[in-house]
Order: sequence, then structure tokens, then C-alpha cells
Amino acid sequence: MKPVLNVIIMLFFSVLTFAQPDIMLDEVASGFSGAIGVRNAGDSRLFVVERRGVIKIINDDGSVNSTAYLDIDNLVADPTGAGDERGLLGLAFHPDYQNNGFFYVNYVNNSNNTVVARYSVSGSDADIADVSSAQVLLTIPQPFLNHNGGDMAFGSDGYLYIATGDGGNGGDPGDRAQNLNTLLGKMLRIDVDSGSPYSIPPDNPFASDGNPNTLDEIWAYGLRNPWRFSFDSLNGDMWIGDVGQGTYEEINRVDFDEAGVNYGWRCYEANSIFNATGCPSPNTMTFPVGVYSHNSSGIFKCSITGGYRYRGSEFPNFAGLYFFADFCSDEIGTLEEDGSSWTMTFTSPFGNLGFVSFGEDVNGELYIVSINTGTIYKIVDGNLGIEEFNQSNFKMFPNPSADALNFQFNAEVPDRIDIVDLNGKLLSSIKEINDSNFSLNTVKFASGLYLVRLTGANGQTVYKKLVIK
Repeated sequence: MKPVLNVIIMLFFSVLTFAQPDIMLDEVASGFSGAIGVRNAGDSRLFVVERRGVIKIINDDGSVNSTAYLDIDNLVADPTGAGDERGLLGLAFHPDYQNNGFFYVNYVNNSNNTVVARYSVSGSDADIADVSSAQVLLTIPQPFLNHNGGDMAFGSDGYLYIATGDGGNGGDPGDRAQNLNTLLGKMLRIDVDSGSPYSIPPDNPFASDGNPNTLDEIWAYGLRNPWRFSFDSLNGDMWIGDVGQGTYEEINRVDFDEAGVNYGWRCYEANSIFNATGCPSPNTMTFPVGVYSHNSSGIFKCSITGGYRYRGSEFPNFAGLYFFADFCSDEIGTLEEDGSSWTMTFTSPFGNLGFVSFGEDVNGELYIVSINTGTIYKIVDGNLGIEEFNQSNFKMFPNPSADALNFQFNAEVPDRIDIVDLNGKLLSSIKEINDSNFSLNTVKFASGLYLVRLTGANGQTVYKKLVIK
């Protein structure tokens, strides 16, 4: 027989305010094979990139179309084992996709070359691409099977930015990231709206330098393996998660118009000298705004997954936070602006999900991709109410511990306390609260996770977790 459990709720007088963000994951859709990216095309759909060469659509009701949006599996190299990082790696929709139907993919082909190609949506079905419409823009030979980069995005200037890794192996043996005569280890920038198959933006830093040993497509350099980058939708700033060699992972941020930036690899790994042979002065380099070591906080980390700065509206506590993750530790991290510096924090590990990418929907809400489970999650604030999420199948990870029942307020005791289940169903309610100390008998509740909803006199609500064992 389950023992009687009396939960004591301590109330302190204060103003009802939102708590600090409590990062949790709401499952959107699952069943993907090698999911490695998620994008929007300017509407309510989400497009999931599968590494094998397939793109699928999640509709706004959470259903997944049975027919793939694009299937180029026959063109894409199949990874052969650990350390083989090839596949379909990037997807970007043209800013005017709703009118011209153009989108761009980045994959490693069967000849071990990076290919950037343009496709068009079918003229008869908005959920199907025309596989015969391919136009190859770039082909870049890859010397090894890893460090391919592969992410792409359009900037606010309308140009396509393409991230490339240093070509692989370890320690950049060809010194490619610092070499301006190769496209590897770079951020590239091209104009897909003119030229054949593209043109060079006139303000690219090496476009008019008269040096035949510098490539015009290069926008920035000194990158090892930029595994996911994004543009801040508020101010256009570029954020890059660059995977480290063996000790440090780094996050880089630059203003939208900073051209010719040298991020330092192979001379530096994050802020530490790695191999300074033949390197320029460090005062010519741009160093990261965020760094963490593989042993920080006692949890082994190994590979950063870059994300986005939150500019959505559903979760006010997330405003301005930059989200990223570590593939090995299964932690989600955030950077918060603190004057002229940034404060880094991590969640607890979510547990063997293998976070490989973030994405934004058309409203700026954030999503994260688990390659280990083939699941797309929405990133939500667990301190907000279940009804705010508008999801009947709400699932939260990790299962929170029973720390919830110390509530702080600034000026008033809440008018009402409700206990609700994860579907928002009201199970119990306490009204006319006159004492700051009282007991809530939970014996009638089965073991599990619940939410405590506190409502103030002004109608504002705050949610807290309740675990009954």
C-alpha cells in the first residue's frame, strides 16, 4: 500500500514573476533515419534532413508525410563506420522560396566530393521536390572522410553562406584552414541570384585583391569543422559552433558585416595555441565568445553542435539566449549576454540522444535533432504551463526531480493553487489561501509527474513540477 505523502508548500511574499528558464524537450515527431537537420521554408512545415540523402516533411499537426520531399540517396555517400562523417549534411531554402521554389543541399557524393546543388519544388505538389531539377553550384574534393562541415544558410544580405571543414584527419595536416587557396576550413559566401551557376559578391574580402592565390568565394577562414552555424534573426550576427581537436570546443560570434575574419585554427584551438608554425600574429585573429573543455563540470564532452539565439515569443525566459549542445554529454548549453562578456551554463544530460542540429520554425521557436533516436524535439521552458504548449501528447525530458514545492513570490500569496496532469487536466484545487504554511495531501495521486499551477491576483500563472513517488 502506497504511504500517505503530505507535501508542504512554503510561500514567501513577493510579486509573481516567471522563474528562470527550465529547458525541457517536447517531442514533435519521431521515426527518422539518421536525422541530422531541421529547417523551415517560410511556412508552418518543418523539413527534416536524413543523412542518407532524404528530406521529409513534418506538418504543423505533427504528422510526417509518407512520401519524401526529396530522395537523392543514390547520389550520397553511405558512411562506412566510425569517423566517416559523409552524407547529406545541409539544407537551405531560398529567401524567396515561396515564389521561386529554389532550395539548396550540401552533401558528400560517392566520389568523396562535397557537392552544393540547387533543386526546385515540383510545379504540381508543394510537398514534393523535382529531383530532375538539380543544378550543381560547387564541387569540392575532400581528402579524408571527416570534417566536411556542410551547413548552409542565407544571410540578411540575400547571399548563401556555406561552411566547410578543414578536410579531415587530425590536426589539419594540410594546413588548409589557414590557406586562402583552398575552400576547406572556410565560410564561403556566394550570390546565387546572378552568374552561372553563381557570382561573387563584390564585397567578399578577397574578390578584388588581385592575388591569384586567394579564392574569391572565401568570406572567413581558420575553421576546423564548423558544425552548425546560424544568423541572429534580430541583428544578422553570425554564430558558429566549431568542433575542437582534443581539448576545447568553441563558439564564435561576429557582426553580420565582418568580412575576412580568421578564426585561428590550426594555430589555435579555441584560445590555446595548437600549432603556431608559420602562423600570423594572434592580433589578426578573432577568438571565440564561448569555450568549454572536454572535462568541464566533470561530464565528458567531445563535440559541439552550434545552435541559435532565441528570438521567438512563446518562452520569454529564453529571450536572447544562444542555445548549443554537446554530442557526447547530451547536455544543452546556453550563452547569456552579460555586459561585454557571455555566461555559459549547461543543463543536466538528457541521456543518449546524440544532439546533432538545431532548427528554427517560421516563428523563431527552436527545435533540436536527436540522431540516436530519430526524434525532433521542440525546446520548451518547463516553468511555463502545459496549456501554453498546446500539445496533447506533451512529453518532457529529463524527468524532473521533486524539487518543485518551494515557491517564491514577492508581495502576494497566490489566489489559487491547482494540480494538473501533463494533459492539462485539473486534478485538485486549493482556493482562499490564508496561511503561508499549509499541507497538501497527495495520497490520492498515483506515482508520477504532475504540474502545480499557481495563479496570482492579477491572473498571471506560474507552473512548477511535482514528482510523486
